[in-house]
Amino acid sequence: MGQPQIPDASLLRTNGTVQHGLHERAAFSAREQFGNQVFVRAVVEISNFCRENCHYCGMRRDNESLARSRIQFEELAELIIHHRPASVTDINLQAGEDPVAVRRVALPLIAALRKHTSLGVSVCLGTLQSDLYRELREAGAAVYILKFETGSEELYDKLEAPGTFVERLDHIRELAADDWNVSSGFICELPGEGDAELLKNFEVAAQLPLAGCSVSPFIPGDETPLAGTPSAGINLTLNCMAALRLMRPDLVIPAVSALNLADPDGYRRGLRTGANLATINMTPTPLRGEYLLYKRDRFIMTEQRVLDAIAAENLEPSRKSLADYYAETNCATLPPVQDGPSRPGPGQCVSSSEAQS
Repeated sequence: MGQPQIPDASLLRTNGTVQHGLHERAAFSAREQFGNQVFVRAVVEISNFCRENCHYCGMRRDNESLARSRIQFEELAELIIHHRPASVTDINLQAGEDPVAVRRVALPLIAALRKHTSLGVSVCLGTLQSDLYRELREAGAAVYILKFETGSEELYDKLEAPGTFVERLDHIRELAADDWNVSSGFICELPGEGDAELLKNFEVAAQLPLAGCSVSPFIPGDETPLAGTPSAGINLTLNCMAALRLMRPDLVIPAVSALNLADPDGYRRGLRTGANLATINMTPTPLRGEYLLYKRDRFIMTEQRVLDAIAAENLEPSRKSLADYYAETNCATLPPVQDGPSRPGPGQCVSSSEAQS
């Protein structure tokens, strides 16, 4: 793969005919790399406790209006193993930065899923100690999602994002070096982001050892210091997604649910600009309302909404999990499972037919 080409700001802020051409090229690049397949993953939000204080997130520790809770592992195991949507091939376990939930909920749940299902497992659990990363990997998770949020170190610090900017990037590199398939991402049009900061997002994404990357539109949270600031424009967000696809055709790029908060047709437009991952929300209702990323009035992606959007764009749900896709393409390895579905062992790859079986 050659050196990634960083887009220029004028392209990212374009519209009309030039924008249409940009999106068409991105969609073609995605289809050339992945065919017309879209990965379908379910997310379960296991805890809204968080020790961080990010200005853009409603789960920040200073938000005292939030009812904090963790879901019981047994409840989630029953839900996912026996009642997940048929189209789901992967599960993403997501939480605020809560190491207690990692040990009490995520680790036993991953072990149960690896024993009783063939689902690929992704986790989005924040920055942790190295031993917890290793335990999650050994339990059977294959993808770690850790967003760098913004490529601007100054903006990162100003928004009180987790730790320091340098530490965040070091954690991403550490995960990739320890055999994780790492997905990251950035928030488009954060307050204080100009052209220079916007382009730094692409510079960082180009430098990091990533298997996936997202672009999320900035949506001001009602219970954050940024409440009342303008939302990101859908066109800039979609243009960034398209440019990211052209810069790194191999990336798995999700259509995030926040696209529909920025524009009623935003989700489908995301698929139209080269996104190839869709996510169904499986969080039980009691916690869902208190899992406050943006606003309490959330746009929930159900299985029907996801499948309708995929079909409307003449795409198809993939039968292959992300974990198997990465194992096939990167020779990524997963630990053996006792009395469960087989996975590739150390040093092994799987063929296309094996990955889809």
